[in-house]
Amino acid sequence: MSFKVGDLAVYPGYGVGRVVSIETQDIMGTSCDVYAIELLETKSRVMVPTVSAVKKGLRHVISCDQATEVMNILKDDTPVRRLDNQTWNRRQREYMDKIKTGSVFEIAQVLRELFLLKVGKELSFGERKMLDTARCRLIKELSLATNCDEPSVESQVQEIFN
Repeated sequence: MSFKVGDLAVYPGYGVGRVVSIETQDIMGTSCDVYAIELLETKSRVMVPTVSAVKKGLRHVISCDQATEVMNILKDDTPVRRLDNQTWNRRQREYMDKIKTGSVFEIAQVLRELFLLKVGKELSFGERKMLDTARCRLIKELSLATNCDEPSVESQVQEIFN
C-alpha cells in the first residue's frame, strides 16, 4: 500500500492525517524513506517509514460503504453483557488496545459500548476520556468517508444513542 503527497491516511493511535511529504532520512546510519504525516486533529507531524507503513497499520480512510458498516455497528442494540462483569481498569485497557489497532470497526465498538455503559452508570474520568477519543477519531474518519461535515456526522451519531 503506497501513499502520495496529499493523501489522507489513518495512523493507529494517532488518527487521521495528510501525507505532506515523502522524505529520505538517515536513521541510525541507514537511509530510509518516510511518510511525513500531519495529523488533522493536532497539526503535529509523525514520520512513518515507507517500508513498514503497512506493518505499523497505516491505512487509507474507509470507503462510504465501510462508513455504512460503522454506522450499523453503532446502531446495534444488542446488550453487551460482559460490561457489568469487568472492572473499569480492565475495560479501559481493553478499549485502549482496540483504539490503538486503528480499526474503525474496533473504535466503533468501543464507542458503542461506552455509550451503552454511560446509560447505566456514570463513567470514570478515564472512560469519559476514552469515549471522547473514540468519538473524535470516529467522527473525523466518518466525515471524510462520507463527505459530510463533522457537526452533521456528530449529530447522526448522537441521534443513534438518544
